[in-house]
Order: sequence, then C-alpha cells, then structure tokens
Amino acid sequence: MTLDETHDPARRSWVASANGHADFPIQNLPLGVFSTENGPTARGGVAIGDQVLDLAAARRADVFTGDAEEAATLAAEAPLNAFLAAGAGLRRALRAQLSSLLTEGASARVALEPCLVDRAACTMHVPATIGDYTDFYAGIHHAVNVGRQFRPDQPLLPNYKHVPIGYHGRGSSIVVSGTPVRRPQGQRKVPTDDVPTFGPSRRLDYELELGIWIGPGNELGEPIAIGDARAHIAGLCLLNDWSARDLQAWEYQPLGPFLAKNFATSISPWIVTPEALAPFRIAQPPRPAGDPAPLPYLTDAHDQAEGAFELELEVLLHTPCLKAANLPPHRLSIGSTRHLFWTIGQLVTHHASNGCNLRPGDLLGTGTISAPTPDGFGSLLEISAGGTAPVTLASGHTRTFLDDGDEVIFRARGRRDGAASIGFGEVRGTVNAAG
Repeated sequence: MTLDETHDPARRSWVASANGHADFPIQNLPLGVFSTENGPTARGGVAIGDQVLDLAAARRADVFTGDAEEAATLAAEAPLNAFLAAGAGLRRALRAQLSSLLTEGASARVALEPCLVDRAACTMHVPATIGDYTDFYAGIHHAVNVGRQFRPDQPLLPNYKHVPIGYHGRGSSIVVSGTPVRRPQGQRKVPTDDVPTFGPSRRLDYELELGIWIGPGNELGEPIAIGDARAHIAGLCLLNDWSARDLQAWEYQPLGPFLAKNFATSISPWIVTPEALAPFRIAQPPRPAGDPAPLPYLTDAHDQAEGAFELELEVLLHTPCLKAANLPPHRLSIGSTRHLFWTIGQLVTHHASNGCNLRPGDLLGTGTISAPTPDGFGSLLEISAGGTAPVTLASGHTRTFLDDGDEVIFRARGRRDGAASIGFGEVRGTVNAAG
C-alpha cells in the first residue's frame, strides 16, 4: 500500500492535542459513532487528539468537495454500514481531505473548530450494525499453549496449519468499550464431580484479539479471491473475546464454543482504517521448515509480502484492591500482531470460500494473539497455566482468573522508525457479579 502525504510524520495539526498524541495524531483519523449530552443523536465522528470532529456538523460547514463530500455524508450517518459498503475509494478520499483540512495552517480551521467535541464528553457506540460475527483461531502460540494443557502430546490438531479455524459468534452481544460485562452462568463440571452443576462461571477470562470490519460484501455463492480480499476490509479494532473457561470445557465437545463465549464481546469504538495502518504492514512471517504451505486459494504473493501488521498489543488489569491502594493497573502482557499464523486477507477469503456472503459491518475476530514467551500471552488461561500459577499484583493479591470488579484494558499501537505512531484507543470492560 502506497504511503503519501497523510502519513508524513512531520505533518502537524491545528488541533494542538493531536500533535504527539499516543493514539490519534493527524496520521490516524479513525472513524466512530458518538453522542453527547447536548447532542443525544448518535452520529459519525473522527478522532483527532483529545477531540472528535463531528462529521454531521462538518458537512453543514460546507468544507468537503468531490468524493470526500459524498464520503462525509455517508460517514456522518450512524450506524456506519453505508460508509463501510462504499469501499476504499471514498474512504481514501475522505481521509485525504480530512488530513488537509486539519493540517496546521489550513484555512478550514475557522469553519471546523466549532465542529470539535471533547472526546471525554462523548458517549461512544458500536460503530456499525453487526449482522454477523465470526471468531477465528489464528494465534498459533495461543493454540499451542491451550492445546498443551489438554493434549500434551499433540497440542495442535492436524488441521490447524492447513485451514483457518473459526466459529460463528453472536453479533447481538457485542458491546463497546466501557460497557460492564456480567459474569455468565452456565453448566460446568470439574473432573471430581459426577454430574454437572449450574451457576456463575468460576474461571472467567479475557482473550486479546483484533477485530476486522468488513466493508463491501460479496453475493451469496460468490467466493472472495485472496487477491481481492483487501478490498473487502474496511478497518480494524481491538476485541476482547470474553471466555468462561469452565463452561467452555464442559460444553465445547463436539460442536465448539457456545454459551461460554456468546454472553459478551467487547470492542474498541474506533475503526482504524487500512490507510492509516499502511506504515505498519509487514511480510507474513515465513512458516517453519516442514510446515505445509497454504493451499492455492489462500496463496497470494502480494498478501504474503505485506498482508501482516507489526502492532504492539498490551493487556492491563485494574482490580478493586489496586484501586483501593491507589495503584496503577497491572500489566499482564505485551505482544505483537506479527504472531498471527494467517493474514487477515486469508481469514476473509476462507470465510467466503464456500460462497458465504459477508456483508458491510460484519465483524471477524482474529483469535487470541499470544507471543512465544509468557510476557506476551493473550489470556489468563495461558498466563496462570490453567489456574496453577497465580499472578501476584502490586497490592499483594493474586489472580488466576477474573474476579468481580476486575477491569480488563487492551491497548494497541503501531510504532516504526520514520513513521508517526498511532493507536487504537482502549477497549475496557469491568466484570459485574452474575445476575
């Protein structure tokens, strides 16, 4: 993907808080849906520093021209499905013109400054209506770590390196960052019990993932070629695939995840576009010697050359005991998206390879992203070795799985020499007691 003036690390904005901002400098410009106390109608906006540019207000200011005007009209309307469906051409036009309008010294400042809203005063919403949600299992180190706990002699099942593994989730229970998550109830059976019992999960966990927003879809019965997959990806977000491990262990055979997963999935509110992520694309890491090559329908030289990303992923845990002691959140892990076994293009292509129709606003999860070493594990199931190795917090308290009142925080950032760093914001979720 070509870099242009919108990626220039020297570019500065007249929105002062954007300059050097950890997540939302002018080189990012992610899209989301927000409302405010004085403007309760949900509408589209763009994050810029500590502010949100209200696209509906910016449209009324008559600053957009050409394709960017059409794109801004679509992006101002909530939910963002019509904008996502419009594809890369309009999305790039809007990004380019926004970058120009928000650049330091731009004459549009007079018209656009009244269109800015303090991000802290915004209520964020799920940015698009999610018709369907599919969660993959593309983090190979997570798959090995979990498999080793249950199958020490064969951590990976024979199909893993041949086919992207996934399951259909529940779009209706996807919630935006900051929404509390109620501890689920369900059947669980420990090995020492003769029969299962029903009650609150005792082994509630998080899973660190990226979410993939689908832009233009495909007709039912028409697969998406791997060389075309990128055109169907509208952007990325952070995703927490909350998991009740005890419920999952009892129910997942023979059909896989069900109630242990569908009670909640949390996402960050901003759609970070492929254009903003262009400086952080990398080649898909080569497979070890002896691994099978992807089948031809999943193989594309361009996708292998720059279909992966180098993004730093961080997980933090803030507990009631840490808060009571006025201590900061505890870092549980820091890893990288480079450890995904499949590219996001391969996930999209495989999903549609049987003719399944993807639709604008559909969401895919990558699966838990773990590093090869414990400091980058993407779930407590791995970090605590299945509950046998408690994590000790600065307060002296320990955790193997999540307690009520615990808050899980994910962050992601792209960093590279010669490029402005950008981020995703956060996805946060606090565990409430079972109802």
